[in-house]
Amino acid sequence: MNSKAKLPAGSRCLVTGAAGFIGSHLSRRLLNDGCRVTGVDCFTDYYDPAIKEANIEGLSKHPDFELIEADLSDIEDHWFQGVNWVFHQAAQAGVRASWGKEFAHYTGHNVLATQRLLEWARHNNLERFVYASSSSVYGNTGKLPMHEEDLPRPLSPYGVTKLAAEHLCGLYAQNFGVPTVSLRYFTVYGPAQRPDMAFHRFIRSILNGKALVIYGNGEQTRDFTFIDDIVEANILAAVKTTPGGRVYNLGGGSRISVNGVLELLKELSGRAVEVRYEPVQAGDPPHTYADTSRAREELGFVPQTSLKEGLGLMLDFFKQPGC
Repeated sequence: MNSKAKLPAGSRCLVTGAAGFIGSHLSRRLLNDGCRVTGVDCFTDYYDPAIKEANIEGLSKHPDFELIEADLSDIEDHWFQGVNWVFHQAAQAGVRASWGKEFAHYTGHNVLATQRLLEWARHNNLERFVYASSSSVYGNTGKLPMHEEDLPRPLSPYGVTKLAAEHLCGLYAQNFGVPTVSLRYFTVYGPAQRPDMAFHRFIRSILNGKALVIYGNGEQTRDFTFIDDIVEANILAAVKTTPGGRVYNLGGGSRISVNGVLELLKELSGRAVEVRYEPVQAGDPPHTYADTSRAREELGFVPQTSLKEGLGLMLDFFKQPGC
């Protein structure tokens, strides 16, 4: 991935969840590449909507960006006239919050909204429909690294809804020729990461001199993927000619324990780190690790940012005034 992929200049793109962490980064890249972007976001209050408003502020000033503030479940056909590239990033996030009565929000935002968007897509001539799936579909497979052909066994209601939406993408590809591709993200991090995510919480605590919380003993491992590599993979998935319904793992190749991450943060920040360990949370798998050979061979996906470099960029971001 030494040379960045690009859509044709002037391409009309739809980015759902455009005010979120990944959606805002992706929208910015598309605009910088000369695309026209329609962003959709319903500004849910899962975390402070002011954070999303800050994400979208710079985008809204761009002449080729249009924001539609709406729920995808209420989609109107005329909203997306002329769109030929879809990047479906919108979702109700969070493994731990997906239990109990909150599950209704997950089925609505993750499953129904995806089905409504696919219904729109089947009646329009799209170049590609890129869906943001998740490593949460795997659950605790007992096998590492995780491969796309492994049987998914989600451990959380969130993972169930992401898998259901992924299956819908496959169904619409098979039955109606919608050119879908699903990307299973493995723990995305980087500047402007959501405040409920681990690295954001860790860095905030370190910079503020407060104890940080780890759920479990810290020996659980994750395959961490930097935001710029995820954005590049989305564009690669859009421009590469692959069969509709294809699924790809996207991991950064930086599998490390949470305790190992803390050691890196100590080194990079030059500060002491106080840790409080709490019980494992329901739905959290003990390990994740992506087999990315399919994405490498078929999309040309090669992550460029090491974990140490990416954490350094996050620390620099959080040291900026107003962060």
